[in-house]
Amino acid sequence: MECVVAVDVGGTFMKGGLVRDGAILYAERRPTPRAEGPAAVIAAISAFVADLAAPRGGLRPTAVGLAVPGLVTPTHAVFSSAFGWRDVPAAAFTDVSLPVVLGHDVRSAGAAELAYGAARAEPNVLYLPIGTGIAAALALDGALYGGAAGWAGQIGHVPVHPDGLPCPCGQRGCLAAYASASSIAARCGESSAEAVLSRTDEVARRVWDEAVEALALALATATLLLDPALVVIGGGLAQAGEALVGPLRTRLAARLAFRRPPRVEVSALGPQAGLLGAALLAATALDTTA
Repeated sequence: MECVVAVDVGGTFMKGGLVRDGAILYAERRPTPRAEGPAAVIAAISAFVADLAAPRGGLRPTAVGLAVPGLVTPTHAVFSSAFGWRDVPAAAFTDVSLPVVLGHDVRSAGAAELAYGAARAEPNVLYLPIGTGIAAALALDGALYGGAAGWAGQIGHVPVHPDGLPCPCGQRGCLAAYASASSIAARCGESSAEAVLSRTDEVARRVWDEAVEALALALATATLLLDPALVVIGGGLAQAGEALVGPLRTRLAARLAFRRPPRVEVSALGPQAGLLGAALLAATALDTTA
């Protein structure tokens, strides 16, 4: 059976699998060796792709879709602040003899939400996955918008508190410095945002409250500028469910005095959105080479 290799590279884990027509036939997860530098991450991706592309139970991969963070073209990973790489060609990520297409991780996941998830019936959507970092994918009239140079969607580095907390990007007061899962955990001395949510002390409540407020501020700005009908929250933090989107809906509405807020929903695809998005990338390779 023909299928495609799909790999979604995150700051903490890489998700990989074999996919056919939106169905995940095989999946596994591996750690991303980000602390070891860009060369180690590239080598880990290459090994993962090679393992997935090997014959497995009658499945025959025909293309590879690779979703990575940063500034990305179909042939090059131009820049990633998360991993520190610059101008990495697609061929560097794998030596398998299959067509390979690179894509932006968040926009790829957003494409999956449009194809299979919560945004199927809505052409104007802001998809916001919250994990190690924060970015966004914007669909306008059903088409994903990447911007003039591919940088569209960097909402995690929108300043929500000028001169606020430092961000790894070099700015201060960024949304990600307050509301990413990694920042929430670090500010409370925990290993995960889930651990923060399980606490009831004043520090944990304050950090969570500031995270929700920062998200409301950023989404109010995005709403007034872009007018999405729907905001889909994805990524690891979306697993908080109503503990996150309940207060976020209330605070977003309070920040929009003269208009109704967009609907805010949790991703229907959950952590599989990036993997399915990577598979859609691979499908474009087959369309191109057919």
